[in-house]
Amino acid sequence: MSDVTHSQIELARDGDALALENLVRAVQDRVYRLATRMLADPIAAQDATQEILIRIVTKLSTYRGDSKFETWVYRVATNYLLTARKVVANDPSLTFPMFLDDLKDGLVDETQAAPEDHIMINELRIRCTMAMLLCLDRDHRAAYVLGDILELEHSEAAEVLGISSANFRQRLSRARKKVREFTASSCGLAGGSKVCSCPRRLSKAMASGRVGRSPTAELIHTPAYSDVKTWAHQTQSKLITAKLQRATGPLRAVKDFAVDILRIVDPPG
Repeated sequence: MSDVTHSQIELARDGDALALENLVRAVQDRVYRLATRMLADPIAAQDATQEILIRIVTKLSTYRGDSKFETWVYRVATNYLLTARKVVANDPSLTFPMFLDDLKDGLVDETQAAPEDHIMINELRIRCTMAMLLCLDRDHRAAYVLGDILELEHSEAAEVLGISSANFRQRLSRARKKVREFTASSCGLAGGSKVCSCPRRLSKAMASGRVGRSPTAELIHTPAYSDVKTWAHQTQSKLITAKLQRATGPLRAVKDFAVDILRIVDPPG
């Protein structure tokens, strides 16, 4: 997130359209990244990002400066992602056993596996990595995304979630344990002979439309599958899960929301 100065915030609060546009542009990538990791669906993440940015603009007068602006933005965004009726209604309520059954379905023999440098394999890796977190309930998912993926300080993440630092650490520890255990036992990238591997899974994923629908531009700055596989094999086992979850590239917003937000919301006066 680009640094937003106090003077920029004041100008935006006073109705300066350019300041407001710049403020939205400064925070939109972080909001989109959080929404994408919480929802695991780029289209839903775009919709959520727009709604969150509208809330940030309309609630800007409530920001008192008693926390970092970045923390306040994350708090507004996380509150929406945890409580908005539309988000809650569309949560798939996955479990790790359900996800594992889905991974097993359609795996092909090693001799039929897709080439490892295929761009669709990389997209599948990213989609699977993100979807895995849907097996956590929203509270634990938020703790994991804030703490292990976005790497916020525990005190800041606790402030974002409105809980104590001790409660955050407990929540993060439980989420981390579940994701780590599932990755270690099921993901071929975690090393050894695991249940699933992206090359063996690709044909089924393409046939079901789970990959190949999103613009490849999203993957330009994403680590290649072969590179991630190498990193994973060179990483200590307890760190592999976090490394795989972070290997999704910058996940920048796929559109510039600033102008659209100003069209929807009158500058605060």
